[in-house]
Amino acid sequence: MARNTGPTWRISRRLNFSVLETGQELAKRPYIPGQHGSPTARRAKQSNYGLQKAEKQKMRHLYGLSEKQFYNTFVKAVRSKGVTGTILFTMLESRLDNLVYRMGFASTRKQARQIVNHGHVLVDGKKVDIPSAQIKPGSVIEIKDNYKNNVLVSQSLEANVSTKDFVEVDKDARKGKYVRYPERKELSQDINELLVIEYYNR
Repeated sequence: MARNTGPTWRISRRLNFSVLETGQELAKRPYIPGQHGSPTARRAKQSNYGLQKAEKQKMRHLYGLSEKQFYNTFVKAVRSKGVTGTILFTMLESRLDNLVYRMGFASTRKQARQIVNHGHVLVDGKKVDIPSAQIKPGSVIEIKDNYKNNVLVSQSLEANVSTKDFVEVDKDARKGKYVRYPERKELSQDINELLVIEYYNR
């Protein structure tokens, strides 16, 4: 399954979950999209499989991964020592595109992925143009000089809606540091990662 390039708001309404982490998608129309969606329509009761799949979709769409990318990340998390669900979250948060987003250099993960793909990001002084690159704590992430004054980067930093305590950001220098791995309590509480594990282990 390819990465979804359709309207993000429709995905959020379908899952009843804010993929953009702002809640804007559900503010005006908190019901399913399409011809059957209306303020009075009830959401169908889901089976256990439906609940598991929905949690997987929430997590996958939140980080903007294709089905294959997400599954491969899950397999790596299973093979690692520790709590699988927490490790999965950590691996997703440690992606370069996600950290560019967390530091406020982009307003969405999709925009962050584009910035990385186009070679506008340095990691410890070296250009890295792979959005899925796993970044280790202590690494310094910086926007290249020729892109530091970009309008989108400036607007994103002014909005500053995505910064977390596990990253430090120097807005003026367009530079940030991945301080430490995130704690589970710092990440989305609307996702039950145990259901994601059950989905793949069924």
